[in-house]
Amino acid sequence: MTGLALDSTQLDRYSRHIILDEVGPAGQRALLDGSALVVGAGGLGSPAIQYLAAAGVGRLGVVDDDAVERSNLQRQIVHADADVGRPKAASAADYVRDLNPDVDVEPHERRLDADNAEALVDDYDVVVDASDNFRTRYLVNDVARLTDTPVAHGSIYKFEGQATTLLADGPCYRCLFPEAPEPGEIPDCATTGVLGVLPGTLGCIQATEAVKLLLTAGETLDGRLLFYDAMDMTFETVPYRRNPDCPVCGDDPIDSIEGIEYTDGCGIAAD
Repeated sequence: MTGLALDSTQLDRYSRHIILDEVGPAGQRALLDGSALVVGAGGLGSPAIQYLAAAGVGRLGVVDDDAVERSNLQRQIVHADADVGRPKAASAADYVRDLNPDVDVEPHERRLDADNAEALVDDYDVVVDASDNFRTRYLVNDVARLTDTPVAHGSIYKFEGQATTLLADGPCYRCLFPEAPEPGEIPDCATTGVLGVLPGTLGCIQATEAVKLLLTAGETLDGRLLFYDAMDMTFETVPYRRNPDCPVCGDDPIDSIEGIEYTDGCGIAAD
């Protein structure tokens, strides 16, 4: 679709984008020519997938190795009751196809791991990290840095959420969190619960950042961590900087993920 003029249907579908000076026809073409990989089709991934597809991001990858459970439906709104038991990536892909035929959706029914992450991430313009575990978050961070791929990151806990954006020339996730918590230190949603609408807010923020990156418009959350408290309905932004001693983006960065143990601790092995 590169260089292709918008047809009459697209002019109608994206008219509210096109009349924006900051987007216009050229910006909408950039979205249609762009690509995004959403890592995780759960609570955060669902709204991100929906809005990226609605925006007309031309190629949308969804990577997830899990199946839809009925308890997911309280917050994972890209899935329906009829999807229970289906692979989440396939369910999400069907939703996208029904929503917008302009989008070429690519379901990856697998877990993102050290063997496939670099090839997957490098194949897209931007990554939306909607994963629910530290192992995957560090893996996405490290591979995205090696491939110069920007990442819109989000995470949630009960009534709170965080978001930031990781760029090739900015601080990375390891600058923000040098080490993962000890196993069991932070319980998951199945143990503590989560407000159903919470990931909708954070996932929309991640989708917003991804769209801005594809448009090369506005200021992103690069070097800033956004905190959201749903109970108090407050947002707070805290700046953070690149750590010169960071093994991934510091003064002596790694050139490969070989040797990194992506376990619960997500540490980098000693040289």
